[in-house]
Amino acid sequence: MIKESLPDRLLKSLFYLTIGLFSVYCLLPFWSVVASSFASEASILKNGYTFWPKDFSLDAYKMIFSDNTIYRAYGVTTFVTVAGTVISMILTSALAYALSVKSVKYRNHIAFYVYFTMLFHGGLVATYLLISKYLDMKDTIWVLIIPSLLSAWNMFLLRNFFASIDDSIAESAKIDGANDVYILFRIILPISLPALATIGLFYALSYWNKWFDAVLYINDKDLYPLQYLIQRIMNNLDYINQISADVSIPNFIPPAMTVRLATTVVTIGPIVLLYPFLQKYFVKGLMVGAVKG
Repeated sequence: MIKESLPDRLLKSLFYLTIGLFSVYCLLPFWSVVASSFASEASILKNGYTFWPKDFSLDAYKMIFSDNTIYRAYGVTTFVTVAGTVISMILTSALAYALSVKSVKYRNHIAFYVYFTMLFHGGLVATYLLISKYLDMKDTIWVLIIPSLLSAWNMFLLRNFFASIDDSIAESAKIDGANDVYILFRIILPISLPALATIGLFYALSYWNKWFDAVLYINDKDLYPLQYLIQRIMNNLDYINQISADVSIPNFIPPAMTVRLATTVVTIGPIVLLYPFLQKYFVKGLMVGAVKG
């Protein structure tokens, strides 16, 4: 074991200190949002945002969780995120692998067709007519999943990663009698975990934050996703603020600011907890020794 010199240890300590301070700097605003969400509206208006609630209150969370609607919205968003991410990863991986294999005929033409969709699309009106009238997916949970199943950008990112894998890995498997499906799921995907984790996180964030599709296609309250429900709550609060400004109500302060902070915590909390589980896959060197000697 090589012993580090004093300058090396000092430099490493400086790096750790810098990264630690930067991490604290990034976490402080988030902690301020969480702490302020547990403060009363009057305290926020008087003292502003703080790192510790001076007047502890759960009024904002009571308003958000006042009925079972928020729990149904959580269930809808969770299902859309999980199912959409899994199906999207399967389709994206299959297409990316097919376009990365040099022996596939017309792969460049297919890649150009996919790339073309990144530059031009039919627009909102054509998309709305296609989904609501011709596909008849309005007021179904699948309208939040199927139109977003494949992202051309994510597909190209994954294709470039697959193309960087040594061809001899797949060739050696084919010599042993493996087909392309076996090679993809048993060889290529296991050594592509860093790329899969990254693309999967992109898809999960996209599905978790989906709300505009609900505005267009969802009228059933039982199918409201979380983000859209939160938006409706905020719109209702704005209306209450307007009423309270026109009609003076003694000792009544609508919890507008604290509800905004509480909704931030409610919506981003679960997806933030996903990062520690994916972080272990953001490593390199998984292909070392994968080529048969």
